[in-house]
Amino acid sequence: MAAEIARVFVGFDSKEVVAYHVLAQSIIEHASMPVMFCPIVLPHLEGTFTRERNALQSTEFSFSRFLVPYLSHYEGWSLFMDCDMLMRADIAELWALRDENASVMCVKHDYQPKVETKFLGQVQTKYEKKNWSSVMLFNNAKCRALSPEFVNTATGLELHQFKWLDGDDRIGELPTAWNWLVNEYDHDPAAKNVHFTDGGPYFDEYRNDDYADEWFAMRDRVLHVTQRAPKD
Repeated sequence: MAAEIARVFVGFDSKEVVAYHVLAQSIIEHASMPVMFCPIVLPHLEGTFTRERNALQSTEFSFSRFLVPYLSHYEGWSLFMDCDMLMRADIAELWALRDENASVMCVKHDYQPKVETKFLGQVQTKYEKKNWSSVMLFNNAKCRALSPEFVNTATGLELHQFKWLDGDDRIGELPTAWNWLVNEYDHDPAAKNVHFTDGGPYFDEYRNDDYADEWFAMRDRVLHVTQRAPKD
């Protein structure tokens, strides 16, 4: 029997390249199962993702994330994550929460952002189900509504508020610890995946936020190389 593999799609943004690599390393270091990564990079999707950039979207993957079921051939399960995150627990624990009765699973945040602007001075938009789509476990076969045609033409709210489903009862719930919003939620040492939703610590104004020291330590491990011992 083949080993189960967690398929992880991570939003990639050219404004914060380091974020992707640090998140991937944090997943690798804590994982007890094989993991397959796919960065969602806009130049890789030419001809498939054709919608024009919206002035309100803060990342390059704001809408392309919804192509994950299509990119997975509508088979099995796939995880999507924003890049501005740090995994602090074993992804196998998250993978074990998959519920075949759900079409998609996420943390169902109920909050209003505390700030009006976020990284690089961008507007912190406020809408129902905000940040639900920043971590999504897709039951791909039940997400066929997310065709390239639909993803390219649907409104932002239709996508991020899951209006492509038959109803909200198709949305399974993940524990909040798997998408812990830094600065919006108080520091929790038990948070399993932290989300620097206002801005990652790689931006100067957020370098002292909660969990930033852990992020920098993980960045240092990304850059680690074992050198040959010096000769006597």
